[in-house]
Amino acid sequence: MSGLREQQKAMRRETISRTALGLFESQGFQTTTMEQIARLAAVSVPTVFAYFGSKQEILLEKLREADHRAVAQVRQRLAEFDTALDALCCYEAHLTEYAFEVLPAPLWREILPPLLPLLGPHQQEVPQAYKRVNDALVAELVRLLQDLCDSGQLRPDLDVAYAAFLINDYGHLQLLRLCNAEPLDLAGHREEVRRFMAFLLSGMQGGR
Repeated sequence: MSGLREQQKAMRRETISRTALGLFESQGFQTTTMEQIARLAAVSVPTVFAYFGSKQEILLEKLREADHRAVAQVRQRLAEFDTALDALCCYEAHLTEYAFEVLPAPLWREILPPLLPLLGPHQQEVPQAYKRVNDALVAELVRLLQDLCDSGQLRPDLDVAYAAFLINDYGHLQLLRLCNAEPLDLAGHREEVRRFMAFLLSGMQGGR
């Protein structure tokens, strides 16, 4: 019986999440209310709040899942890459692909501009819900960079935490630039990312 209840809860959570994402896409994130989400999902407003503390949490749960998938896939495939540059470009490509699976470009254009000025090294004013997701992504990237250090593709004394911060910070900026292009120029985006990663790696690889 408890298994059935858990399954029903998971289905209700997914219904609320899917409904919210649909509203975010059709009418914008800022204008969507928890009341609208509840009405369209055919549940009460308290039920929505029982599953998600805010509409930001609905959005961020999906982003967290996408971020984890991107890093996990690259770490699993690490032995396939000839260079650290190929691995990091693959990571970025997966991250961008999954970002657009979760949200379309117009929504990213709405969400990112208020966040970008806050994503400095201290992040004192970043909303806590987003900070948790961003910190988790940086931690995953630290593990990927450490894997590359352990395999000898990056210098052993690399400050992986700072390198992960730089790559993540730059990634937010490049995602916004990509979303502002009409139509999306994915080829140009990947070329620019590869150029940046190659420049960054020139210092991260030491004497290699």
